[in-house]
Amino acid sequence: MTSSSPDPAVTFAPLLAEIRALYGPGPIPLHRPVFEGPERRWLVDCIDSNFVSSVGARVTEFEERVAAFTGARFAVATVNGTAALHVALLLAGVTADTEVLTQALTFVATCNAVRYAQAWPVFIDVDRDTLSLSPVALAAFLDRHAERRADGVYNRTSGRRLAACVPMHTFGLPGRIAEIVALCDHWGLPVVEDAAESLGSWVAVGEGWRHTGTFGRLGTLSFNGNKIITTGGGGMILTDAPDLAARAKHLTTTAKIPHPYEFVHDETGYNYRLPNLNAALGCAQMARLPEMLAVKERIAARYAAVPSIHLIPPLPGTHPNHWLNAVLLDTPAAREALLTFSNAQGIMTRPIWRLMHRLPMYQHCQHDGLANSLWLEARVVNLPSSVPEGAMGDYGAP
Repeated sequence: MTSSSPDPAVTFAPLLAEIRALYGPGPIPLHRPVFEGPERRWLVDCIDSNFVSSVGARVTEFEERVAAFTGARFAVATVNGTAALHVALLLAGVTADTEVLTQALTFVATCNAVRYAQAWPVFIDVDRDTLSLSPVALAAFLDRHAERRADGVYNRTSGRRLAACVPMHTFGLPGRIAEIVALCDHWGLPVVEDAAESLGSWVAVGEGWRHTGTFGRLGTLSFNGNKIITTGGGGMILTDAPDLAARAKHLTTTAKIPHPYEFVHDETGYNYRLPNLNAALGCAQMARLPEMLAVKERIAARYAAVPSIHLIPPLPGTHPNHWLNAVLLDTPAAREALLTFSNAQGIMTRPIWRLMHRLPMYQHCQHDGLANSLWLEARVVNLPSSVPEGAMGDYGAP
């Protein structure tokens, strides 16, 4: 900020006062896990059972709980969200030297999973109001660069086959996913939703609601330690297709053919199944998820009422999980001032990720200019968004 700019101690005082009112004195993290349910007891039960690795009843139970909550027909648990996305891309038909249309405004795991499949990301701009892939920008890119051939859709610029599209629901804010899926269906491109951050986020469809991660051919979730619920590390593949679900389970279990004692594997698989110990933690967390979502909605409402800041609201017809609340600052200088001032006070705030095309390993990837992504990168800050200690007892389940 310039010497004539407002004093951040004055400008951001109401915001920091609200954060302190929510979380109290001392250092305040961006997002901490909450273990106020049966987690300890269920972990001990799992240890006592001796089934702590990738075989155990809690893995199946966790998959069933997530499938029931999201409305997906099938859910397959993995060791982390990146592994889930890697396998989902393979299941969608992504192969070596193909391309995946995605956004540069995302966590690096999205692009890393594309590279694990030996494919290349192509970066399409996002919408400013969702921070998610823009269907308008996607349509413009396809109209300009894509051509249909007998064996698929190709990028005229690179000559590579376009194998899939991966939109990401940023910070739990649902994007314009129905429009993206309709556009990709028109072009014959499978959609793999990166719903890592959006467990508990919904989109209005007709008379009801549909969970993020269930619009595309496949979707993925993450249960990292900073997510809305956690298994310590973990992920999930969502799909309605029985053949894809069966293959997901096969690939993530080292492609082992079931047998009472023989070890026979019929292809190169991955040791990606979630351990039973982690799944026990996940089952306990899922039992409290509705309460967590209720508390987080109230936190977002309190932030939205703070003067002098602009909390990014959800699109009409969507209901986010409020995983990480994000504010939009007027200028890059204001962004830097908030980050510097708040962190100096022991309140962790965070900028949006550095855009993927500005990282050395992805700087050569094709993109469409990314005007909105660059504008947002310079202005968005995440606020502390944890469920405060003891808050679920105050608010209860919705």
